[in-house]
Amino acid sequence: MTAGLPAGAAAEYWENRYRENGRTWSGRVNAAVAREITGIAPGTALELGCGEGGDALWLAAHGWSVTAVDIAPSALAVGAAAQRPGDDITWVAADLADWQPPASYDLVTSSFLHSTVELPREAILRRAAAAVSPGGQLLVVGHAGAPHWATEHAHDAQDLPTPDEMLASLELAPGEWDVVTASLAERPVTAPDGSASSIVDSVLRLRRRERPVPA
Repeated sequence: MTAGLPAGAAAEYWENRYRENGRTWSGRVNAAVAREITGIAPGTALELGCGEGGDALWLAAHGWSVTAVDIAPSALAVGAAAQRPGDDITWVAADLADWQPPASYDLVTSSFLHSTVELPREAILRRAAAAVSPGGQLLVVGHAGAPHWATEHAHDAQDLPTPDEMLASLELAPGEWDVVTASLAERPVTAPDGSASSIVDSVLRLRRRERPVPA
């Protein structure tokens, strides 16, 4: 099921990009998501900026009830087409710049929420943290640096925060969260010329306490 139709310049940019490129991503789960979430009892999950749904499909296959949100309907259509019978996924087309999570979730995750057009990333991730249920978890995965072959669309270093910088930007209330993972993780990738290479990700996973500890 897909709901919502975002409008605006950012929506047009991303919809055109996905429509023109056809399938953009591999369809596989991001390595950091699989590593961090494997072993956690499934429940409700919210994925922000799901793209073509690789992470959402993996979560659903592992028993999660997933709400997957992205600005580009064409990207969501790729994920919906790959959805297996029994997968519990709701695909939502929405602009995260102003979209509000309608509920709380056992897991909120976002992988590579970077943009070449304006994106209020910190505000989006603060809303993401607010949507985590007590006892639930927040997972944010981002690029820690541009790949060596990137030129025209390389992200400015200021747009690629470290795990500690991501944590500080969330402005979390003292005593409410535990840091599970705050690390840089290198993963292998294949460069456009077919050569083997690697890239480094920032990985931040937090658990919201059932009962906050008084400051």
